[in-house]
Amino acid sequence: MEVEKFYYDNKIVKSFLYATIFWGIIGMSVGLILAFMFLFPNMTDGISWLSFGRLRPLHTNAVIFAFVGNAIFAGVYYSLQRLLKARMWSDFLSKVNFWGWQLIIVAAAITLPLGYSTSKEYAELEWPIDIAIALVWVAFGANMIGTMIKRRQRHLYVAIWFYLATFVTVAVLHIVNSIEIPVSAFKSYSVYAGVQDALVQWWYGHNAVAFFLTTPFLGLMYYLCQRQQTDLYTPINYPLYTSGLSFLSTSGQGHTICCIRPCQTGHRTWALLFQ
Repeated sequence: MEVEKFYYDNKIVKSFLYATIFWGIIGMSVGLILAFMFLFPNMTDGISWLSFGRLRPLHTNAVIFAFVGNAIFAGVYYSLQRLLKARMWSDFLSKVNFWGWQLIIVAAAITLPLGYSTSKEYAELEWPIDIAIALVWVAFGANMIGTMIKRRQRHLYVAIWFYLATFVTVAVLHIVNSIEIPVSAFKSYSVYAGVQDALVQWWYGHNAVAFFLTTPFLGLMYYLCQRQQTDLYTPINYPLYTSGLSFLSTSGQGHTICCIRPCQTGHRTWALLFQ
């Protein structure tokens, strides 16, 4: 019987890890500058692109989408291949995911200090960058699903369901909240207005925390908590206490976006109305 040999794509994992460290330093450094502005509010007077109002969205986008985003991709690419016993479906899509995401971050780092913004919390980037985000995110999802199709491991571990939930829900959130009418190369207006705009925005804002900052890391937790602490390359040694509870955890996230999270946007809307 011939032994089949294949190799995991660890190069893409390392690339995302290095990007995570780099953008983490950048994002937190901008946050430190903003913290100093509370002590010295006039420190950047006369420099519009270093004003608090422009650096603050740069900080949040850098920490959430550059630092955490690259960490998500690194974790998913590392664990998915090992859980499915297969190399990523397409090295090309992996590279598109990596370089596309870095170019998006660079575009944000240029446009936000220049004042190009939709003024939506966590969704300040203008329409050309929004389109690029959607395309790169689809490349990530296609690569993930393609790897699932060609897997050697029949069972789909619970972590993979968290990754799928992340892909589907973040795509829906981004597309729905970013529907806008372009009026120039770097200016657009939301198709929503008034209270409807506020409700959609904070439906997006709350679920960005739930499905971008939480769900993928729950999947990674399920993967890593079962590994030997001394060697991440050994097979999983400690089975889950109960698969039922893990299924409840996964399905609970889905019910959150459909039933609970939309109701939580109300307090944000009231806050906006009474400002």
